[in-house]
Amino acid sequence: YFLRRTGLRYVILDNGTQAGGAWVHGWDSLHLFSPASYSSLPGWPMPDTPDGGYPTRDEVLDYLHRYEARYAPPIRRPVMVECVERANGKLLTVRTSAGDFLGRAVIGATGTWSAPFVPDVAGRDLFGGTQLHSSHYRNAAPFAGRRVLVVGGGNSGAQIMAELSLVAQATWVTLHDPIFLPDDVDGRVLFERATARVLGGPSAMPTSGFGDIVMVP
Repeated sequence: YFLRRTGLRYVILDNGTQAGGAWVHGWDSLHLFSPASYSSLPGWPMPDTPDGGYPTRDEVLDYLHRYEARYAPPIRRPVMVECVERANGKLLTVRTSAGDFLGRAVIGATGTWSAPFVPDVAGRDLFGGTQLHSSHYRNAAPFAGRRVLVVGGGNSGAQIMAELSLVAQATWVTLHDPIFLPDDVDGRVLFERATARVLGGPSAMPTSGFGDIVMVP
């Protein structure tokens, strides 16, 4: 949005096949933990949801598709970036699956979804059950009636735990006790309260970047 206002020549390389980034791969019930008004991209506010709740995965994807159509940035996809090399003192060569690109600057905005972090837990290779990173979780149906251990205190872990607990014998383990906000606030007030706590002390709503793990015996 801001690059297009500078008049500079630029191109966006995306290894996906459509707008949405990691949201394309999110689980079925994934939703933001902030109201739409706090989740907008520059220039065009994200529309409020019909029920006034937090935007769902599909609502976020719809917004991202329409945002891209509105501003029509120069995007090439699917293009996989292989490496960035210095061509000379001032230029950089970006080697990709679609050939080489030459530029004066490169901005990396890849996120973490394509490289999920799985902690090296002692004995993990001996566990005979299913081990599933949250980036590959879709819904609770395959876990119905089973014993499930959800590892991780981020928003991914909390959302998945809430969903699994309805259909499975689910246990949630975290490094630190989760901090829950009062039930008497929601929407804008909830997010303002959470933001104030983040700025003034320990994070009330830690993010995980799709970093939690589901382990099923």
